[in-house]
Amino acid sequence: MTKIGIVSLGCPRNLVDSEVMLGSLKKEGYEIADEVGDGVDLFIINTCSFVESAREESVDTVIEAAALKREGKIRYLVICGCLPQLYGKKLLKNLPEVDAIIGTSDIPKMGMIVKALLKDDPKPGSKNFPALARSQRCVVSKELKYLYNENSPRLYLTPSHFVYLKISEGCDNLCSYCIIPRLRGKFRSRSIESVIEEAKNLSLSGKIREINIIGQDTTLFGKDIYGGKKLPELLKRIASLKSGVKWIRLLYTHPAHYSGRLIDTLRDEKKICGYLDLPIQHISDPVLKKMNRHTTRKEIICLIEKLRKNIPDLTLRTSVIIGFPGETDKEFKELMAFLEDTRFEKLGAFIYSAEDLSRAYKFPRHVPDKIKNERFDEVMKLQQKISADINRSYMGKIVNVLIDEPVEGSNNKFTGRTEGDAPEVDGCVYVSGKGLKVGEFFKVKITDTLEYDLVGEAV
Repeated sequence: MTKIGIVSLGCPRNLVDSEVMLGSLKKEGYEIADEVGDGVDLFIINTCSFVESAREESVDTVIEAAALKREGKIRYLVICGCLPQLYGKKLLKNLPEVDAIIGTSDIPKMGMIVKALLKDDPKPGSKNFPALARSQRCVVSKELKYLYNENSPRLYLTPSHFVYLKISEGCDNLCSYCIIPRLRGKFRSRSIESVIEEAKNLSLSGKIREINIIGQDTTLFGKDIYGGKKLPELLKRIASLKSGVKWIRLLYTHPAHYSGRLIDTLRDEKKICGYLDLPIQHISDPVLKKMNRHTTRKEIICLIEKLRKNIPDLTLRTSVIIGFPGETDKEFKELMAFLEDTRFEKLGAFIYSAEDLSRAYKFPRHVPDKIKNERFDEVMKLQQKISADINRSYMGKIVNVLIDEPVEGSNNKFTGRTEGDAPEVDGCVYVSGKGLKVGEFFKVKITDTLEYDLVGEAV
């Protein structure tokens, strides 16, 4: 049987695309490899191109895979996702080891490409399937309209107890530093019924404990197809489903698109985690305006005050961009003072990446790399101190922890997460105790704290 392996790079939104591709291929009769190594007939790399560092990682991964192909350890190499969408046929020219490339909106065509590449295999395709012509090796649509739905097969790459549920694709915010619309197209929502049906299907296994709601901008859900934002209604319906799901986590929210109804829903629905991913990107009004963030310092502060007032024990994660073109020392100090005063529980900082397809690329007064790196270090040192202080407040407390995985080489030790920790991006709790099981909740007494993680014992 033909064996297919995949590496999924980038964000959870990309991961969902990889799961849909694998689900479709498995349905067609292909064997999916747990790991990529000897014996894989076809290797898929789902790439990320959001910023320069992501492109570098994608290209490095392709080069490593190309070496495996030359060594005869894999037969075919297919590149999909954002990198092909960005560069198209140039990839085939510059990377001759690549057999085919597929864009972000061409996921349904993966089976056709694989069948053509494996034309000589007796299974699962025809022996006489025509060879893939060079002109057909680049399948990158200019019109980006694809949107998976509840009927799309998925082979989950996450642990069996949590999953990502993508409710929309593309983006209309047009932030000046961002090329997502170029990679993913205009904002488009799934229907409420489609999302609910998928959520019902997810709950059938009985193993899912946590659903993570994702999209390029989840707060805009429904605006394009219903004429208004419908995230509150969607969250209420997901929370009302009878299942083993205990946590519903909302990621990728935009501070400009909150409403009173949404805040009330986040407060009232007990299954919704007291955790919000709220990327502000900056706090200086001139910088926010140049970023085209559709919000102001005053509005951001007001929103944070409302959220913390209405949602008890709220964990706020944010992200900021350091060294945006024209960012002055004064504006950076304003950001630092705001972060020190606001004390976000979680924070990711990103050094500005000059994307040549973005509007910001042509902005004057780009900040030198040396200064960007120095400012980045300042932000991270501040957040490290804030995080350590916040974690110390947990000392001696009993918290609810979802167990994720055993600690390798240890007996009765596991890593897990509190309600305030999203998978893969936040810290963890190192838990000791007998009878612990992956995918289940346990009460844990915190006995030690680290800068970003907690240590405890099951009680």
